[in-house]
Amino acid sequence: MDATDDTDEIRGTAQGTAPVPLSVLDLVTVGAGRTATDALRTSVAISRLAESRGFHRYWVAEHHSMPGVASSSPAVILAHLAAHTTRIRLGSGGVMLPNHAPLVIAEQFGTLEAMAPGRVDLGLGRAPGTDGATAAALRRTDHPGEGADDFPQQLAELTRFLDDDFPDGHPYGRIHAVPGPVQATSPGGVQSPHRPPIWLLGSSGFSARLAGVLGLPFAFAHHFSAQNTIPALDLYRESFRPSEVLDSPYALIGVSALATDDENEARRQVMAAALNMVRLRTGRPGLVPTPEEAEAYTFSPMEREFITSWNANVIHGTADEVRAGLDDLHKRTGADELMITGNAHSGDVRLRSYELIADAYGLPKARAGQEAPAGLAEQGAQA
Repeated sequence: MDATDDTDEIRGTAQGTAPVPLSVLDLVTVGAGRTATDALRTSVAISRLAESRGFHRYWVAEHHSMPGVASSSPAVILAHLAAHTTRIRLGSGGVMLPNHAPLVIAEQFGTLEAMAPGRVDLGLGRAPGTDGATAAALRRTDHPGEGADDFPQQLAELTRFLDDDFPDGHPYGRIHAVPGPVQATSPGGVQSPHRPPIWLLGSSGFSARLAGVLGLPFAFAHHFSAQNTIPALDLYRESFRPSEVLDSPYALIGVSALATDDENEARRQVMAAALNMVRLRTGRPGLVPTPEEAEAYTFSPMEREFITSWNANVIHGTADEVRAGLDDLHKRTGADELMITGNAHSGDVRLRSYELIADAYGLPKARAGQEAPAGLAEQGAQA
């Protein structure tokens, strides 16, 4: 593949006064009193808003067995979003590769690339995206940890399928991921100029080092592993070796940020999301509670300590406060891109947050016909 084309598909351009490109990470959260259908309609509305306001990419993350997170099938959701957008990059943030056969992922993302040429990213993680029992059910094994240990080998196999370049004599040499490059070698075939760029995702040093050694772009989960952000980014940059994909490092970080018109409302929304995390971390996953439920909840001292630590890494408040927090985070980390995830009970609150952040940075205004439908999540409008 042409390295220049790959780089163009990876590196974004900052819009407005933003220090770096801004992107969106969507967990397709489901609030109490809402359905997965409501959550997916919200995702369509946010993706359309993000596209119209100049956000660079929109990723969804694979999670399982979590009632409040409806993103168990990234490829399916991305196909839906592709039908409702035209320019924004779409991708996985990420697909948990040990849960899947590499050939299946190559086929799924080859299909997405055919649906949205030149707009698809393939972000890969090595964690299960769930608890151990669910990981075992997904992988049909009593030893789910083995998949994470084999991640480099799985990654190499997936890359071979995407490029259709297994060496002569390889057991998979006659197996082809379709849609894919093999179609160009068939009579009358035409080669697509695009192949989904691979990103490695991580919350520790393993994927940071691997991404650097392979010369791949790297995405770090600052939104739930903030203490490891700078060490992981330093390791990625120190380990980086130029490749056909990139001639220099490119790292984005996931950032939890929520902007509201009133800072008190931001605190209420963030506390509800924090209560959801408390329940998840203590083996009681559920739907995202309302702010009223969070206000009525009696937190134990241990839970209160967890929430204080968790919310310290959630940038929230008015648009100006969130902009200042994002600017400071960029200065501290040197990240090449900020990928914002806004978690709240209400879909409309999430939609408004991205709108406020776009306004705070003076991102391009939506052109006629591009606006996301107002109140889509709450009104149940058809997506």
